[in-house]
Amino acid sequence: MSQNLILTVGLLVLAFVSGMLGLGVAFAAIPFLGLFMQDLVHEVQPLSLLLNGLTGLASTLGFARSGYVEWRRGAILAVTTTVFAPLGAWAAQHVPQFEIWLVYFASVIYLAWRLFRPVSARPGAEKFRTALLLAAPISVLSGLLGVGPGFLLLPTLILVGFEPKRAAGMNALAITPPSFSALIPHVGSARVQAHLAATLVVAGFVGSFLGARVTSVYVAGGRLRQMFGVLIVVMTAYKIFTLLG
Repeated sequence: MSQNLILTVGLLVLAFVSGMLGLGVAFAAIPFLGLFMQDLVHEVQPLSLLLNGLTGLASTLGFARSGYVEWRRGAILAVTTTVFAPLGAWAAQHVPQFEIWLVYFASVIYLAWRLFRPVSARPGAEKFRTALLLAAPISVLSGLLGVGPGFLLLPTLILVGFEPKRAAGMNALAITPPSFSALIPHVGSARVQAHLAATLVVAGFVGSFLGARVTSVYVAGGRLRQMFGVLIVVMTAYKIFTLLG
């Protein structure tokens, strides 16, 4: 099996799972693409951000069909994340790759731990204000990691009290524009094969839309929260294993 075929099939599967959670695929694509591409900043991050924006859009459409997208709140979050994400992407050009990976691992381990603890109920206005306050630093950190804000914003929305499916739908909308804005600082230095990128974009869009539809119809909200916690632990453990190997 050729490397490009492995990349395409793997990305399709990751996009399906990410779409189920209302995420762009970047948080899972970063360690996956890192197995085949050596340059994190100039190869992996630009491709991951492109895929993140398009799969986020596909996931938004999938959740919207079942009425799980809160358009006004999602749009406000999108504006915030779009403004701040490029700051992190710019910083990634000057921070050692090893330190970027340390931030990534520490972030996902902490969030996975929190997702398996009880979530306190809050009034709607209060939980949205809290999420909006956290959106700016989340966006800067996500831009630094090259993954888009979704992998941090989704658990934040859940932990401040949003029902998981609505959090996933709102998150999918909020991550789409900042994924593209965070890509801007990479444009001049990115080294991505156009043919491979186009193939992965198609696979990612289809997989993400189908994943969002499956969650909208068949997956319970509590199970969605647990799925996210398990997924980020598995992906992070696998990347640690490959780095040590």
